[in-house]
Amino acid sequence: MVAQRQATLDSVFHALADPTRRAMLRSLAAGERNIGELAAPCKMSFAAASKHVKVLESAGLVRRRVEGRRHICRIEPSPLATADKWLRFYEHFWNKRLDALEALLKAEDEDRKGHLK
Repeated sequence: MVAQRQATLDSVFHALADPTRRAMLRSLAAGERNIGELAAPCKMSFAAASKHVKVLESAGLVRRRVEGRRHICRIEPSPLATADKWLRFYEHFWNKRLDALEALLKAEDEDRKGHLK
């Protein structure tokens, strides 16, 4: 049995940086797909799709099994949870900034309305 490589946050974000790979993950969220099915909406060759799947695999986002000539892929959600946890750490920072911006814009709007009267 091959030891599963621990996905790093860098490899997850690298894999997610490509829109084709994000589309493949979205498709896999609905269930298992073979590489041909993943390639079809993107109008790409099996070889090109396979390269994208390899990047997703190395990030730990996808697992592939071979059944004869078919390569069946399924999503592995745990690296996405790790990325989500990392992003959520910064959520309070951005919410605080956005709340301050909202208050500033409301104050400016109120000030403008006061000057128009």
